Amino acid sequence: MDALNRLVEADAIRRLADRDASLYTENIDARIPIMQRLGWNDLAQKAPGRFVLLENLTKAIIEEGATDLVLLGMGGSSLAPLVLSRVIGGSPGKPRLHVLDTTSPVAVTRLLATLDPAGTFVLVSSKSGTTVEPLSLYAILRAWLEETLPRPVAGRHCFVITDPGTPLEKLRQRDLMRVTLNAPPTVGGRFSALTMFGLAPAALTGIDLELLVARAAAMEEACRLPAAENPGALLAAWMTDAYDGGHDKLTIVTSPALAPFGLWVEQLVAESLGKDGRGIVPVIEHDPTLPSGYGDDRAVAVLRLENDELLTSWSRDVAPTHPVFEMTVRDTYDLGAEFVRWEHAVALVGFLQGVNPFNEPNVAEAKSATSAILSGSTTVPPATADFDGSWVTFAGGLEAPASPPVSRVNALRALLGTATEGDYIAILAYLPDDESVLGPLNRCAKTVSDATGRAVCVELGPRYLHSTGQLHKGGPNSGVFLLVTARDRADIEIPGEKFRLAALHRAQAEGDLVTLAAHGRRILRIDLPSSNHGAVAALAEDIASAVR
Repeated sequence: MDALNRLVEADAIRRLADRDASLYTENIDARIPIMQRLGWNDLAQKAPGRFVLLENLTKAIIEEGATDLVLLGMGGSSLAPLVLSRVIGGSPGKPRLHVLDTTSPVAVTRLLATLDPAGTFVLVSSKSGTTVEPLSLYAILRAWLEETLPRPVAGRHCFVITDPGTPLEKLRQRDLMRVTLNAPPTVGGRFSALTMFGLAPAALTGIDLELLVARAAAMEEACRLPAAENPGALLAAWMTDAYDGGHDKLTIVTSPALAPFGLWVEQLVAESLGKDGRGIVPVIEHDPTLPSGYGDDRAVAVLRLENDELLTSWSRDVAPTHPVFEMTVRDTYDLGAEFVRWEHAVALVGFLQGVNPFNEPNVAEAKSATSAILSGSTTVPPATADFDGSWVTFAGGLEAPASPPVSRVNALRALLGTATEGDYIAILAYLPDDESVLGPLNRCAKTVSDATGRAVCVELGPRYLHSTGQLHKGGPNSGVFLLVTARDRADIEIPGEKFRLAALHRAQAEGDLVTLAAHGRRILRIDLPSSNHGAVAALAEDIASAVR
């Protein structure tokens, strides 16, 4: 029976709308945590009730001279605002949004150098209120604000978005921060785009919330229709049928103006479905010219603007050889609808595949390993070779060659040569989120994909730990991982902590190295002397050379 008929037979659409946890498990005790994560399917209907609060807050900070808004968050707390700001953008006269979802001292230092404390306001976003990255960054930015502003004024420049009663909400009270914007506790982070986590940054920077939410509300209604007319159910059935047919590399291809949306889809799919040794692997297509061929394991989801004739033609050319699901949007505000479509689809795929899409059982492993490295209770596999300051480590399921590699290309060849049919390659880059740095890696990913026939993903650390990191460890052992770190000299003190920001950034990379190795994943670490363009571009060239 195909997936769409299975949804009809199980009455899955109605049961999801009714928040029926038995859709996912027969175990009564196991239903409780699922029930606590089903509050997302009518968020657009409820969102207008928050508009007045957000309008008043926006007016107040503009009157106080706000020019820049810095969002501190990770994963579900930051990706929706990041995508909205990059796709829709803000409005003239409203603060510019800067999403800081990294612990890279280079990135933080560069951002602070461009900001004026008098006009900078800070949003600290964390569902649990305990996430180490935003809390560490808050400590840094609060100290930076107080270098110029009196403590009470600095406090009024800071807001919190979190669940009710979290440690972050209590910190807000102790530190005299301005206000807490609570999100529903029944909505998990990656399903929270239409809660305060997504709505507040959008409103404060001048995105038209009424239009965005109206598009989302229309899609909510459509996702309650019978399966054959239901946009979420149709996408879910296509994803499941493609996966069952061996097409488990979900390749996300968009019109250029919509390209950042792939980051949000990637997290939703990977973290929701990559567990229990299974998983759909999301692959963001970075090639602006569009590729001429894919391996047999690809399924292609196309999101295009109505007037994108190039992508229309390309989709038509790909369809005879690969499963293609095409979605058309009128303009960038249809992202509100796409958030809803994909959330419903992924929730239904969870039912069809027999996994709980609302937990992330392996994410905590890397967090624990990071803490253990910072405390000195866990050791990191040592480097096995040094090539002009690039330290190379073979770890996990990747055995070091009997003869030491004679070059960095040789070491890369040993890793990439293990990628066989059905595998994917992931470049895990603990580098600044800067196109001049990441661009060479994205371009060499196409070279590797063309040469090997494998899907290649470029993931930014530590962002991916809250996204595809779940799939890497909990999904199938089909990933081949290149971990890229750098020994930059930049560093920043974290007030109240025994460790500094550079140590945290490095420990997050090494914690994931240890965790991936414990799962037997094939992993090669290359530790560069710095993250400057030249060092990363040279590495990208070596990666490309390794598959030529």
